[in-house]
Amino acid sequence: MNPIISARGLYKRYGTQVAVDRIDFDVTAGRIVGLIGPNGSGKTTTLKAMLGLIPFEGDLTVLGLNPMTQRDALMQQVSFIADVAILPQWLRVGDAVDFVAGVHPRFDRNKAQRYLANTRLTPDTRVKSMSKGMVVQLHLALVMSIDAKLLVLDEPTLGLDILYRKQFYQNLLEDYFDENKTIVITTHQIEEVEQILTDVMFIREGKLVLTSSMEAIGERYTELMVGSDRLDEAAALKPIATRTVFGKSVMLFDGVSRTLLDALGDTRIPGIADLFVATMKGT
Repeated sequence: MNPIISARGLYKRYGTQVAVDRIDFDVTAGRIVGLIGPNGSGKTTTLKAMLGLIPFEGDLTVLGLNPMTQRDALMQQVSFIADVAILPQWLRVGDAVDFVAGVHPRFDRNKAQRYLANTRLTPDTRVKSMSKGMVVQLHLALVMSIDAKLLVLDEPTLGLDILYRKQFYQNLLEDYFDENKTIVITTHQIEEVEQILTDVMFIREGKLVLTSSMEAIGERYTELMVGSDRLDEAAALKPIATRTVFGKSVMLFDGVSRTLLDALGDTRIPGIADLFVATMKGT
């Protein structure tokens, strides 16, 4: 199966600052991929390259197209939600729906209206009277109603309260995602997306430091809570990170036999947030 997104040696520099440093990755259809990294790590630059918004070096294809030279054809099959929704202050909700319905052949007006029905927005509500969260809600309703093969989300729920964030991710799974669609998402709210991700890519200082399916993470990494009486034995197995919780040491191991660790204390598969923090130490 050909990948939906394929990058080889993807490189982007702003002046003397390297934002993305010759990274390689593939994303296949029917996956929800979390691109996760600290501020300034290269997340948004990578997304912009995928969308043809910036020039870049290296080889990059999205849906079989070159984002720089075939952007018009690409954007007929892609939806993008940026971290900042910018809409004209004079725009009414109804006008926004009419506009997108008129310019995008894959827009589903009924779906947009269903999304908007779960908000306090009405067709006559103007952008200038909306809160930041309401602007985001309108933007999400418009973009999520486009039947695109690839959905790119850059901090999609920034500015929304927790109730609408949870509703958004529920809609994402129930009304949008299927085996023929692919989602790439960046977010700082890792715990909220962990349960829907199929794959993760950790990026630090422009380089990918971890690329894995969620299944492989469960097989590769183990978190151990160990008492003081077995601490030296556990430390001898060389954990990649250690923290203290309620007086007990919690160690994170990479590739160590779970059977061996079970004999030392309580084990579990680490959460993505804990794995991320351990991987990003030193940044």
